[in-house]
Amino acid sequence: MKSSLLIVATALMFGVAACSNSRNQQPAPAASSSGGVSNAVSGPFTDQELQAFTALNPIDTHTHVFRSDPAFNAMLQRLNLRVLDIVLVDDNNPELKDLSVESKAAWQFIHGSGGHAILCTTFDPYKVREPAFTQTSIRGIDREFSQGAIAVKIWKNIGMEIKDAAGNYILPDDPAFEPIYKDISSHGRTLIAHVADPNSMFDPPNPDAPDYSYIQQNPFWYQYGKPHPASKEKILQARDHLLELNPGLRVVGAHLGSMEGDFHQLAQHLDRYPNFAVDLAARMPYLMMQPRADMIAFILKYQDRLIYATDNGFSAKNSLQPSLNEWEESYAHDWRYFATNDTLEYKGRPVQGLALPEPVLRKLYHDNAAHWFPGIVPTGH
Repeated sequence: MKSSLLIVATALMFGVAACSNSRNQQPAPAASSSGGVSNAVSGPFTDQELQAFTALNPIDTHTHVFRSDPAFNAMLQRLNLRVLDIVLVDDNNPELKDLSVESKAAWQFIHGSGGHAILCTTFDPYKVREPAFTQTSIRGIDREFSQGAIAVKIWKNIGMEIKDAAGNYILPDDPAFEPIYKDISSHGRTLIAHVADPNSMFDPPNPDAPDYSYIQQNPFWYQYGKPHPASKEKILQARDHLLELNPGLRVVGAHLGSMEGDFHQLAQHLDRYPNFAVDLAARMPYLMMQPRADMIAFILKYQDRLIYATDNGFSAKNSLQPSLNEWEESYAHDWRYFATNDTLEYKGRPVQGLALPEPVLRKLYHDNAAHWFPGIVPTGH
């Protein structure tokens, strides 16, 4: 125990020292005449950055790809990137209503990816009130496991949309789901839990919130003003109950476990539930909004429980070249934040990279994915 504490203390000292040194080395960023940060770094990888990124054998554990394209596969090969391709069922999205069609498209991409992709499957929660729901769901999941799927996802429609016969919101710990969780655990697979949403989805409108544009584009999921929605607190309590009922089940909370607005709360959960980790998908702004030294200390302390992910998507509705550009630029942006002292820009203000040590970067980008998602790294790699 003492040696572990010494390692953490040393890591924290390293992080604070790196913060101090980088501040001494970097001049205060100036605002450009257009309102941006004049020396902010953006765009695709430089050759040197790409070499450092690919050397980690990076894994993105949260993507949604339902389209096969040689140019897209070539991008994955160039980035030396492996992705977990996640399917979900959303009755409000025509592209995601039919699980069989969606899974077929995902498998076509995976089989043509040259080993750069693997599947996270799901079940259809909208059928929860059907008599054979549990058995049918387990059969479907087990069939996908037999074909190579390594995880199962539950989504926010559990807790925020689907109701029982009495009109009550069905929550993640509903007894109908418990045999499914037991089945996932018995196969040694992982559950990805995207339950609830950021606080801004439950609060009065706030144009300064990182998720404000999502609210505007997806008003259906905005809970504020809805008659008697399940509170975010109640949904997360149900998720915690799921963790308690299934201590042997590995659970990865998508999007910082929907606790992106309170890193103290997130830390408490990581301390309390050893079977729980979180991915960073689509929540980078929340990290960038924190004081730099605080974020360094948090990541160093929980370096075994944080998993790199993006929530990037690619489907028939997306134009090819803009998608390729957006994917690479998102990886380059996140890499600079974690790995360098570069000045980045978030909403017109400067954000300095964390310059995390290489062993921590390797955990974020590779080792933690391999640990929390057994099978995501091919045998022999």
